[in-house]
Amino acid sequence: MKIHEAEARQLLADAGLAVPDASTATTPAGARAAAERLFSGGAAQVVIKAQVLVGGRGKAGGVKLAATPQEAEQVAAGILALEIKGLPVRRVLIAPAATILREIYLAALIDRSSRGVLLMASAAGGMEIEEVAAKSPEAIVRVVAHPHAGLLPYQARQLGFGIGLSGELLKQFCVIAAGLVRIARSSDADLVEVNPLAVVPAPELPGGERLVCLDAKVTLDDSALDRHPELAAWRDADSEDPIDREAREQGIAYIRLDGSIGCMVNGAGLAMTTLDLVTQAGGSPANFLDIGGGARSEKVAAAMRIILADPGVKAILVNIFGGITRGDEVAKGLIAARDQQDRVVPMVVRIVGTNAKEAAELLTAGGFETAASLDEAAEKAVALAGAGGAAR
Repeated sequence: MKIHEAEARQLLADAGLAVPDASTATTPAGARAAAERLFSGGAAQVVIKAQVLVGGRGKAGGVKLAATPQEAEQVAAGILALEIKGLPVRRVLIAPAATILREIYLAALIDRSSRGVLLMASAAGGMEIEEVAAKSPEAIVRVVAHPHAGLLPYQARQLGFGIGLSGELLKQFCVIAAGLVRIARSSDADLVEVNPLAVVPAPELPGGERLVCLDAKVTLDDSALDRHPELAAWRDADSEDPIDREAREQGIAYIRLDGSIGCMVNGAGLAMTTLDLVTQAGGSPANFLDIGGGARSEKVAAAMRIILADPGVKAILVNIFGGITRGDEVAKGLIAARDQQDRVVPMVVRIVGTNAKEAAELLTAGGFETAASLDEAAEKAVALAGAGGAAR
């Protein structure tokens, strides 16, 4: 789950990291009031940023400066009227504009290859890290945090030295880098990114410079949100695909792929095996979908709606192993779903285990194509999809 910059900055501030003061507003008048507060605190300019969960806000006109509260109100009105990459702007963030001397990239993310929290830093801040990796991979310094102790002091220094920091800035950098790891671990985040981590003037400090987190991006592990209801409340429905939202609300694990064969399976391992066998048979899966154990007919019908919402689906493979899940309940759900669906897509069903006999009787009476084995089911589904999805 992605969260907005405003909430990401709050996570960083709550962890004691250097984040400039900021407010959010949903109306132009609210933006003016926020700007007045910042100007009275000494800000020379404010930056107004659209809160949408897509990149390229600046290029789309969603990030602008204002020199007075009146101008902030006008700018906010224009930004709040925007749609950026199809998403409406419902809220803006107002923060003091910074005098940036240079920019750094810093992120903590889950790295499957090292099975740990990976810290990445680059002196080429302000750029997309993918662009830096493509053009100058040597400019990215990487360190894997200790699995229990977090980022150790020598690792933080190693990271800072690698991007040319020293003295007071290095000390500040080490604090921020360790903080990102703490945030990632405490919030079950997949990614905690600061870009830019900006060097700004600070005459009161030795060296005359300090680091501040001017922008933040955080993505959270959906599977861990039951441990963080306060973070789950930050979900933005506007940015969520309606099909993904229905799957989440129904308790269905669903990931859209780019193939033509929709798959409905119970159990993650069986689902992965089903996808492999579809591929082996020459087909291309359109999704990963796990209805879970004990699914009732209503959940099966919902899963079918989710699969059929993908216009690329030309055939459907249902593969159910009845343990907790009753095969006859699945069959009833399939029959109900077929009666409700808007378009006809050929389907092959394999159900074994609990109440498989009753399921077979229901499916036969309903005219469904069935298969005795998963190999057979995959081959039939691929043939149906290749035939252009002709209804049986």
